[in-house]
Amino acid sequence: MTVRSRVAFPLASAFALFASPLVAQSAPEPMQASDLVTMPRLGSPTVSPDGTIAVYSVTTTDAESFARKGQLYLRSLDNMNAAPVALDLKGSGASFGGDGWLYYMASGADTETTQVWRARIADNGAVSQKTQVTNIARGVNGYSVAKDGDRIAIWTEIARSCTDIACDDSAKAYAPGPGDGRLYEGDGGFYRHWDSWETPGTYSRVFAFPLSNGRVSGEGIAVDGPLGAGGPIGDTPSMPFGGGEDVAWAPDGSGLYFAARKADAEEPYSVNFDIWWSDLSGTAPTNLTAANEALDMLPTPSPDGQYLAYVAMARPGYEADRQVVMLRDLKSGVTTALTGDFDRSFGSLAWTPDSRWIVATAQDVLDTPAFRIDPRNGDVERLDLMAGNEAHIGNVVPLHGGDILFTRDSIGAPAELFLSQDWDQAQPLTQVATETIGKMAPVVVERFSFTGAGGDTVWGQITKLEGQEGSMPAILYVHGGPQGSFNDGWSSRWNPRVVASQGYAVISVDFHGSTGYGQAFTDSINRDWGGKPLEDLKLGLAAALKQDPQIDGSRACAMGASYGGYMMNWIAGRWPDRFDCLVQHDGLFDMRSFYYTTEELWFPKWDFGGSYADNKELYERWNPVNHVDNWKTPMLVVTGEKDFRVPYTQGLAAFTVLQERQIPSQLLVFPEENHWVLDPKNSLQWHNTVFAWLDRWLKPGE
Repeated sequence: MTVRSRVAFPLASAFALFASPLVAQSAPEPMQASDLVTMPRLGSPTVSPDGTIAVYSVTTTDAESFARKGQLYLRSLDNMNAAPVALDLKGSGASFGGDGWLYYMASGADTETTQVWRARIADNGAVSQKTQVTNIARGVNGYSVAKDGDRIAIWTEIARSCTDIACDDSAKAYAPGPGDGRLYEGDGGFYRHWDSWETPGTYSRVFAFPLSNGRVSGEGIAVDGPLGAGGPIGDTPSMPFGGGEDVAWAPDGSGLYFAARKADAEEPYSVNFDIWWSDLSGTAPTNLTAANEALDMLPTPSPDGQYLAYVAMARPGYEADRQVVMLRDLKSGVTTALTGDFDRSFGSLAWTPDSRWIVATAQDVLDTPAFRIDPRNGDVERLDLMAGNEAHIGNVVPLHGGDILFTRDSIGAPAELFLSQDWDQAQPLTQVATETIGKMAPVVVERFSFTGAGGDTVWGQITKLEGQEGSMPAILYVHGGPQGSFNDGWSSRWNPRVVASQGYAVISVDFHGSTGYGQAFTDSINRDWGGKPLEDLKLGLAAALKQDPQIDGSRACAMGASYGGYMMNWIAGRWPDRFDCLVQHDGLFDMRSFYYTTEELWFPKWDFGGSYADNKELYERWNPVNHVDNWKTPMLVVTGEKDFRVPYTQGLAAFTVLQERQIPSQLLVFPEENHWVLDPKNSLQWHNTVFAWLDRWLKPGE
């Protein structure tokens, strides 16, 4: 089965219509790495309480200095032809409170720390009455305003022993003595996480304040309660990626729902997040989901205050279990699994203003569409919001009357803002990057399916330049996770369009273990890391070559990061004669040393059926280091020194093998990057290095 889509843009066609027929039109240039790095980026929108205007941020990157800055814009939702208006505000994290004020974060007038501000925004974009809301010495990492505008919750990093925001916890001694060594107790849980070393006893915590004339008053109420009173000891929002979705005000402002995981010796083995309720009395909060020892997240109360929706997993210790939408009756406490019979995992929740529907998003066969869930009976309906493929829908904001504001991106284009009226197909509201990308050579994205391991249907995509003549080398993209997907979405890092624009055909395969195909398909990689996935990649590459005869299978390289990097190491030993080159980024090389040096230990324990000591035979069965005698394929190794998920020594070990065996190789090390490459200059260096490596082996004549 094949689904073919041309990724082009109306603006490019409009240019052609108005061009003089007597003037030769030059072909648009293919996208380059510098274009990806400097592409304008749309932020998430916020909508005024009356639903008439939206405010969103746009981040731009200077092409010379690579400095980034954000700008807030206003867009009318009443007039589809209205132009966006730049707001005279310097800040980020904007959101409307129920009181109609626009809140945002910016450096304070008398401090360099980030504080919360607010301002009045007129329909024409005029800004007035700017007021600094907080003035907290330690700074604010995030905030949430109650619907009535009378209270605000802020979160910051502070010692768990502190009961108020003004607590002085500056004397953090790691160890006795004059040195700067950090001393960690063996029962303390994480000592480092993602890319940061932990400060013992300090967590991200939420404090609630009353607002008086637009300013916080008092020292705040700690929603997790006094230490030792029964409340959680842990991070809210969750670290390192949690945000405002972990904190939710009751509609009447009477209290806060928040998610937290217990930070103790078991934390590196646990995904047991719970949802707590604080009545803001200063006493210990109530654990609403204590009965479930797996994950409970995304607390989302209905606007009428009757229900609390959230997502829950069923299996403790498994981070990729299906997220089922749960509904708790806040009067009776009765909880129902709304989507228990629907085999997709929901990643976002939002109520319509009348509390009639829940609008949620979930991956579904290369797309991430929106679904409408009936809270009365759990019926789930996939919404058709876009002409053609839904691609990746996010940042969903339901409005009155069945209207939905959301962002949509795809392999072909970055995110733009769209408005669906009366549940119908949406119209674009912004052109943040459309004009820029529309001037570049378009690509074609083909979806294809084939019979994979075990006779299961497996899906993939082919991305290539439209209209390119002659044969083109193949690039096999292998996604990370491994419970993930190279779905139809834009990426600022592993971007198929920018690679295809170098004259390659990018082939991505959602092998066994990928998400969006039902939980059984996701679970199928468990204890089988190098089995079915490698078989799917072999069959998928063959299917793509059969599908598109323009792709030259005799010239092929493979590349991947994280689990995709593991697969590069696995391919080097188990499929050594297939590729001209490999690009291995932050890949697992030795499963034994990986287990003992990574931080989130629940991950290998689940996927390999226990710790290394519990099940060493399975770890060694799928261990790339055991097959280095077969290595012969040239490999580029990339690693970040601040990567604590797959420590950079894994990359150094792989490079040592390449050197010892005199295999052509390169090592690219980023001292300040973690598991990802985020700095714009480093991103450009990454792409230029990767492209040069691919060209070296696939375009030697050039």
